[in-house]
Parts: sequence; C-alpha cells; structure tokens
Amino acid sequence: MEQLGFEGMPRRLYTCTPTRLTTWLDCPRRYRMGYLDRPAPPKGPPWAHNSLGASVHNALAGWWRLPLPRRTAHAAGALLQQGWINEGYASDDQSAKYRDWARQLVEGYAAGLDPADEPVGVERTVATRTDVIAVSGRIDRLDARPSDGGGTELVVVDYKTGRHVLSVDDARSSLALAIYAIAAARVLRRDCRRVELHHLPTGQVFGWDHTPESLRRHLRRAEDVATECADADERMRAPLAADSYDEVFPPRTSPGCGWCAFLRHCPEGQAAAVSRRPWDGLAEL
Repeated sequence: MEQLGFEGMPRRLYTCTPTRLTTWLDCPRRYRMGYLDRPAPPKGPPWAHNSLGASVHNALAGWWRLPLPRRTAHAAGALLQQGWINEGYASDDQSAKYRDWARQLVEGYAAGLDPADEPVGVERTVATRTDVIAVSGRIDRLDARPSDGGGTELVVVDYKTGRHVLSVDDARSSLALAIYAIAAARVLRRDCRRVELHHLPTGQVFGWDHTPESLRRHLRRAEDVATECADADERMRAPLAADSYDEVFPPRTSPGCGWCAFLRHCPEGQAAAVSRRPWDGLAEL
C-alpha cells in the first residue's frame, strides 16, 4: 500500500542508514540535532575511542587491499601505524600508548586470518528498498563461507574494538547487521543469514544465524522506525515552531547521555549523566 504524505500526496521512500534509525530510537532530540537542524549545533570534541576504532578499521580494510604476498601480520601493524588518527586523546603519550596497543590488536587478528581467503567485499556499501524505506550501509567485511547445502553463503562481519562486553545477543538483536544481511543477499543474489561481531580486544567472535522470519522482523522494525522518522521530518519541514520541538523530538535521557556529542545543548541530558572526557571510552590498559 502506498503511503500518503501531506494533502494526500504520495510519500517518497524514506532514505536512511541503520545509524540514522538507531539514533532516533536512542534519542529523538539527538536525531533532530544531528540530521535536521540547519545549521547543526556544534558537536563536542572528537572521542578517542572513535579515533582508535576508525584507525583499526582502516588498517584491516587496507590489509585486504594489499597484494596477497604482502598480507602479513606485520603489514597490518604497519598500516595501523601509518594511518593512526591522533584525535581525542589526553596527550601525545596516551595516544602513543594506545597506538601500540591497537597495533598489537590488528597484528594478532591478522595472524589468525588466511590471506588467500578473499572476502566478497571490504568496506562494501549495500542497499535495499521496500515500499516504505530505502536503506543503505557499509559492511566492514563480507565473507563467503561453505553452506550446509553445498556451495557458499555470505557472512556479515563487523569489527569491534571497544571495552564493552559483548554477547551473542548483541549480534542477534542488531538492526544494522540484519539490514546488512538482507541488503547483501539482495544485491549479490546469494543467501546471507549469518552475522558476526569480531571483538578484537578479546579475540572472541559472537555470531548469529538468522532465519528468513527473523530477518523479516528486523526489516519490519526498520520500516516502523522509518515511518516515525518520516512523520517527524515532515513536521519539522512544515515548519515546526521552535517551542514545539520537544513535542516531536523529546529528549530520551539515560546515563548514556554523558557520551552524546550534543550534550552541551541539552540541559536534560546534563542533569541525567556525568559529562565524559574525550578519552574516557578507551579500554583500560
């Protein structure tokens, strides 16, 4: 059924990424500030843990792009060293300490990989659409593994470098990973049901094998969230009076507000959480 917008006009597909949808679920106010306000409110300083994560992701992506003979553990560490992002750290000494730690992470992880086992994609962008939503995202790595019925099937791999303790439930419940699996299957016309979180600090892999129905549930959830976002976006463009912002985009406070890039603009968030320093998200060494 075609959705209708204002005055009975057909509504366009809601174009988004999984991150945009989960931002709405986390906090509508943060969604408004990040995606709709123009000009957008200034963000806080960069987070060191994001710099570390991006450095690791870039190094592992670059490793797969090397010629096969050069795919060694040492090469992975060298890529990390060369591409290190030095933002958000308390000092150059702290940055160097975590750079050395991250180098050990990628070298240890690369040592456990088969350099000849070419992924189907690295930093691969995939997209899909329904009658409601056009969603796209970038997969850290897309593997092809042998399937039970013979042949191969696709596996979505997502790297994690944070100190947060993960579980299989994180892979099972991830809206982003499910959307990536759906989109990869549709784009490449191959089965893709397994999603994995590779936690480099512990060397653990947390995987989940979706069923067609569990993937459909995630897609329906994405459509429901996208419909809420589209309704809010339309009201913002109407335009929405500034004193009505919180009716449509209420703050959703929690102790996690301390990590919000827009905390300085949110009195409710400041009251709900302790402000975090840019380096507070780093793993304890």
